[in-house]
Amino acid sequence: MSQLDLKIGPKIKAFRRQLGLQANKLAEELNISPSYLNLIEGGKRKIDGDLLLKICEKLNIELSQLTSKSDINLENTLSEILDDKLFEDLDILGPEVKDLVGTNPKIGRAIVRLGDILKKKDHEMINKIETISGKIVDNRKNSFPGEVISDFLQENKNYFPKLENFANKVFDKVQKNNRTRYIALCDYLKSEYDITVKDVIPEENKPFSKIYRKNKKELLLSDYSSLETKKLHAAAQIAQEGADKEIEEYLSKFTFPSDESKKLTKIALLNYCGAAILMPYKLFHTECKKLKYDLELLQNTFATSFEQVAHRVTCLQDPKLPGIPFHFLRVDMAGNISKRFSLSGIEIPRYGGACPRWNVYSALTRPGIIQAAVSKMSNGEKYVCIARTVEKGIGRFGQAKSILSIGLGCEAKYAKEFIYSENLNINDKSTEIPIGVSCRTCDRLDCSQRAFPPLHKKFDVDINSRGVSVYVGDKNT
Repeated sequence: MSQLDLKIGPKIKAFRRQLGLQANKLAEELNISPSYLNLIEGGKRKIDGDLLLKICEKLNIELSQLTSKSDINLENTLSEILDDKLFEDLDILGPEVKDLVGTNPKIGRAIVRLGDILKKKDHEMINKIETISGKIVDNRKNSFPGEVISDFLQENKNYFPKLENFANKVFDKVQKNNRTRYIALCDYLKSEYDITVKDVIPEENKPFSKIYRKNKKELLLSDYSSLETKKLHAAAQIAQEGADKEIEEYLSKFTFPSDESKKLTKIALLNYCGAAILMPYKLFHTECKKLKYDLELLQNTFATSFEQVAHRVTCLQDPKLPGIPFHFLRVDMAGNISKRFSLSGIEIPRYGGACPRWNVYSALTRPGIIQAAVSKMSNGEKYVCIARTVEKGIGRFGQAKSILSIGLGCEAKYAKEFIYSENLNINDKSTEIPIGVSCRTCDRLDCSQRAFPPLHKKFDVDINSRGVSVYVGDKNT
């Protein structure tokens, strides 16, 4: 019996229960015995094609809903949670996680939710201890709302067609020579919503990026922000005024653990819609194909920032006009991941930093230069990954700026469509960079950059010898 057949049975049971349909009743409609249906739902009997189609008809579902592939991102997140020391004695293996996600994805999501709650409680406890003692116990911080945003975007594949439609209508009214200009956005806010945009210099001790005074219908934008940032703020304000209904509809379909996480997700959708106004789907998709996703040329073409363009290429997921399925992440100088999203299949850590071999970190040593590499995971999957630093804001001389690194990548099979692979030899094993997800979950024992021992490997500490890392010695298994 194939693995696919084993997974179909529990899915049939789940869909039947959703309809409130008794097993005996379904068996009667299928003209089979209840005991045989029980064996099918338990993954103990193979289903022939005719019976499978009949089951789909009775349950009012598409065949693809039963035969679709497992959710790789859910698998990765579960693996990360279950690799915790808490579960070490259970020796949970990858295939077991894959089976759980394939047969009972809801249970998998429930475990992830519990993991998030435990992590949040852990953070809250540490914060309380720090408050009481006046000491920093750990440099961890509560990233829970940010993880909710990532989950929301992941669940929707970072594509929101109703916001794209709204953005297209706005673009048709404000475009000039197929581009969106800042002045045109300001004029549109005034003519459509009676909102006045004002560029102001913030007071020295009261910095801000934007302030919307609803009672005065004024949008104040900091002159210390770049023009690209001002454009996005103005476009996002248009979305807030005109697409609020569509945004609330998307938000209503997702369960948020807190009001804070819901508000932050709404901001993410406002920025999504704003970016769609600046870079309308069809036009942007055409340019991406023509320029082979050359981010700096796209940045210049649409007069947007590097980060805005990198974000936008991940949104091209219209089934009728798809782009490359990318992964995206943003890290700071300390290695913290502040944004993450993956359609490429690569696993990005949910908690903590990623593998130090990822070029999103090495890019911080060469600011402003795009680095490209073929990265190979321990499971053999290869990805074309690029990274470049970005600076945030405009400041006076001597004023510190925030420097972040943007990482973007895709599966190696899309290399011919991605310009950054042109100087890479995809098939040259000697130039591949072996990477992992994080030290705790990585099984590469020959890594000199290992910061922590792998949770799933036993190691002995020998004071008389040392391997490439203090956690890796010749006797380790």
